[in-house]
Amino acid sequence: MWRWSLHKKVERDPGKSPALVRILLRELEKAESEDARHVIIPLLHTLMYVLTKATGITEELHRRTYAFCTKLLTLPAPYCTIALDCAIRLKTETAVPGTLYQRLVIAEQNLTNELYPYRERVFLFVDPELVPPSVCSALLLEIEAAQGQQTPEACMRHVVSHALQAALGEACEAGVLQRKLQTSSRRALEHYFHAVVAAVEQMASEPSPSREGHLERLKEIYCSLLGPAAAAGGRCGACPSGEPPQDRLPSIPLPSPHITFHLWTSEEQLWKELVLFLCPRSQLRLSADLEALDLQGLLPDRELARASMLSTDSGIERDLPWGADEPPTPGSPEVEQARLKRKGGIKKRVWPPDILMPGSWDGPPGLHQRTGRPSGDRGLLPGVSRLHTARVLVLGDDRMLGRLARAYHSLRKRETQKFCLTPRLSLQLYYIPVLASEKPTASRRSELGELAAFLGRADPWYESIVNTLCPAIHKLAEMPLSPDTSQTVDPFILDAITYYVRMGTQPIYFQIYAVKIFLSDLSQDPAEDIFLTELKVKIQDSKFPRESLSPRRRGVAEGPGAELSVRYQKALLSHRTREVTVSLRATGLVLKALPAGDTEVSGPTHCPPTAAPETDHTCLNISVTEVVKTSNLTGRSFSTVTNTFRSANVQIQSQDQRLLTLLLDKDSCRAYRDVARFEVAPCPEPCSGAQKSKVLGLSSHQEEIERTKAKAKPLRMPINTFSGIVQ
Repeated sequence: MWRWSLHKKVERDPGKSPALVRILLRELEKAESEDARHVIIPLLHTLMYVLTKATGITEELHRRTYAFCTKLLTLPAPYCTIALDCAIRLKTETAVPGTLYQRLVIAEQNLTNELYPYRERVFLFVDPELVPPSVCSALLLEIEAAQGQQTPEACMRHVVSHALQAALGEACEAGVLQRKLQTSSRRALEHYFHAVVAAVEQMASEPSPSREGHLERLKEIYCSLLGPAAAAGGRCGACPSGEPPQDRLPSIPLPSPHITFHLWTSEEQLWKELVLFLCPRSQLRLSADLEALDLQGLLPDRELARASMLSTDSGIERDLPWGADEPPTPGSPEVEQARLKRKGGIKKRVWPPDILMPGSWDGPPGLHQRTGRPSGDRGLLPGVSRLHTARVLVLGDDRMLGRLARAYHSLRKRETQKFCLTPRLSLQLYYIPVLASEKPTASRRSELGELAAFLGRADPWYESIVNTLCPAIHKLAEMPLSPDTSQTVDPFILDAITYYVRMGTQPIYFQIYAVKIFLSDLSQDPAEDIFLTELKVKIQDSKFPRESLSPRRRGVAEGPGAELSVRYQKALLSHRTREVTVSLRATGLVLKALPAGDTEVSGPTHCPPTAAPETDHTCLNISVTEVVKTSNLTGRSFSTVTNTFRSANVQIQSQDQRLLTLLLDKDSCRAYRDVARFEVAPCPEPCSGAQKSKVLGLSSHQEEIERTKAKAKPLRMPINTFSGIVQ
């Protein structure tokens, strides 16, 4: 709430922005000198957000902020990572004021121009089974109300006005400028918009941009916009009508990003919406399931098509007819007749070396940043560049994240077969916890919000901004609408979402686990599924009557639970592989993928791919409710005790007639009954090993050898936070 109130004050009174920047900068310097690191990242994010929206910030304040960010580079991650990103953006903003605002609005509002063609969109997915209808209605109303005021003409006026005020400062009559822009035609507005964008982008793309040259260029645009009366004044921008200067500068709002609201229906919906974002429906030629996707740059070159010539001679030179040694002219009937049409042949495509690697999904460093153009396109396809950013935001509990993990796995698996999204799209995932019950109990909240609690422990700013939003969403959704339609209400939920998707750039990676399920019916093939947070195992009641069992088995069946055989790789500090097999009687098991306590927040499970540990270092926390049998004079008694161990791979099989029920990610829609055995291991990255072997034309035996040689990388799903994991 403090952060929201602060930003609203800047929006309503832009003249206070320089004073606010000085206060935030002084607090940052104090926190750095006192080693109060827990407030550095929140203050730095708040400062950058104010600098993006504000006008009239002096060059001295920009340079002070840039110098402070460079001092933070000596701190460990994530402080140095965030400080480096801020320093890069501030360097451009210092030389070319207004660059951050202009690029942000152009990308988020899809304003057409040639010099900055980047596009962003926020996809908001809500499952109506998990989120109350009142919350869905409140979100939809806020989004529609905000986007109804954000027309392309209004956004272009904001860009022109902000760029001129940020560069010219007090020399710009803001009120006169905004009135002139309001009365300008669409054609004139587009002309000045493209002129301002060209001036900013051309200067920002230079190796050593000149602030003085940028100011001169914008002064020309400013005088041209206000007409000869302003140009003939003593200074550029003198009010032609002689009106007294305004006490308060007019506000230039920062429009909220373009958000599309979607009700979650299936895991294929995510891929389809991303494809439609890349190419509108009017330009798509798709089959029913979007498999026949035809994108420019992804089709094989027809000049590389293979043509085989049919040989009819004996192979002896003297048997050749006279003149046969001369090759026929291209396009002759002989060549066309001898050409064979090969159906089902191998079409070899020459992809760049790293485009087939799973790690190329996240792209090279610096790709699609608001600070400038991509730093390297050598890993992209010819004629293809990553100009789109899709920010996928999901609302719900751990069950929704489990469904998102399945959609993410399906998307990555599909991309190994047909590269439609990877070369063109930067995918960012966000999560806001919202529980289904209107008044959730403490146990219910802790049960369905484990991942949100982990993110709050890892990133304190996420805890303050996002996790505290959950009860506020329910309260605001239950509030009745105001009968006074003339009174504008600040959209608190939308503002919090906007701040999160803009400033949450540091991902935390969560391991996805694959489970292979063997049912009691041997005629059915084993089922395969994945889970992200939890796998719960329950013991089913025996289907056989007690009288049909042998005396020995009857005595065993009298006790609670079932006899289980557990085989797992024990997690050792030396990272050596040690197989352990135990037989025990248990009433249930719980396999959790999230660390249990605060001491495990910075564990190796959630490292970025560049520093990802080996697969056998990834551990599950397995809790077994074991049955302990005791015999005394009064007879036989049973008690339960919970044992916990850690392992990366585990195989569990029922040894008696009782079968198992598996519940994935606490989702009742993802339950498996009558399970005799199951295996759990880290889900491998859907790599292109099979694709590579087919291209090389390897046999099935050689293909199997190649697969065993290649060590599979674990698949991790990133969820963006403000700072990542704070050590």
